[in-house]
Amino acid sequence: MRAATAHRLARAGTSLLWRGDFQGARQLLRAMDRRVGGAGPACADPAEAFRLHRRARAHRARVLDRLLVELADDHTVALRRAPDVREACHAAYGPPTGPALVPLRELLGVIGAHQWRLKGVEVPALGARIHPHYGVFAPTRSEYVDLVAEAPLPATVRRDPAAATAFDLGTGTGVLAAVLARRGVGRIVGTDINPRALVCAEDNAHRLGLGGRLTVAPGLYPPGRADLVVCNPPWLPGRPSAALELGVYDEGGGMLRGFLGGLMEHLRPGGEGWLILSDLAEHLGLRTRDELLELIETAGLRVVDRIDVRPRHRRASDVFDPLHAARAAETTTLWRLSPAP
Repeated sequence: MRAATAHRLARAGTSLLWRGDFQGARQLLRAMDRRVGGAGPACADPAEAFRLHRRARAHRARVLDRLLVELADDHTVALRRAPDVREACHAAYGPPTGPALVPLRELLGVIGAHQWRLKGVEVPALGARIHPHYGVFAPTRSEYVDLVAEAPLPATVRRDPAAATAFDLGTGTGVLAAVLARRGVGRIVGTDINPRALVCAEDNAHRLGLGGRLTVAPGLYPPGRADLVVCNPPWLPGRPSAALELGVYDEGGGMLRGFLGGLMEHLRPGGEGWLILSDLAEHLGLRTRDELLELIETAGLRVVDRIDVRPRHRRASDVFDPLHAARAAETTTLWRLSPAP
């Protein structure tokens, strides 16, 4: 089948089951991708540019995900030149329950995610690798990790780090919890609403030799109080369109509001809350600085200090990115918060 024909059928809502050579399927997917188009029309208004960008990405995903391959009842792909994907699929989907059809694009993502899990992501602040699991946001941007590694610890922690307790809300891979452990904090509780993240954080703690210093719990706040509460919520208010976007979009700012609203009752005397947040949402017109400051004030908190860092990721300098202007102006900030007097 010609790529133009496949693209036309997929756009019309027809799913295509590939039965030929696996590498041929990948070539067809790339050819279809070229026909889907770019990230949407150019727009001077940042909020509208973001909306069009998301709409274009959703359209691309719908079209490309209609190219399917079959997984046998043991997670093998019975196509010529197909790689052995059983281990990767088991990590992503769990034990096989029978034959299944999956989008080729998704399967390639599963394979890539498994390679990341095996090889890990180098984190300079740790001097070690973090191994992200499938469906858990990977720490590919180092600036927010560096902020936690370098910010001055609260006085209560500095006096006796081994006796201190920290909460890492939305722990993900456990990277920030690991940084706090490296800085001497004696006990860290990592929380997350994603069960995969809790398993991932425990796995990384074991790999890094943190022993019983890191424990995990479901939800946002664990019981009790801490000397330091760290939260790196998804930076953009918006509805995730897939589970993998939960690390990017915080619908209604729910996690941000939950962190700020619960901080007072979970801090020990003299403790601090650290909010790590990019201002990309502000440059996209999705949230204002005044709205953020109002949330902080309404929660009965004050800003002790703020530490800013400029982005170092590739997109910040990609002039062809439809959101380049906002990304180039982005700053990531660690807000040090304490109860207002």
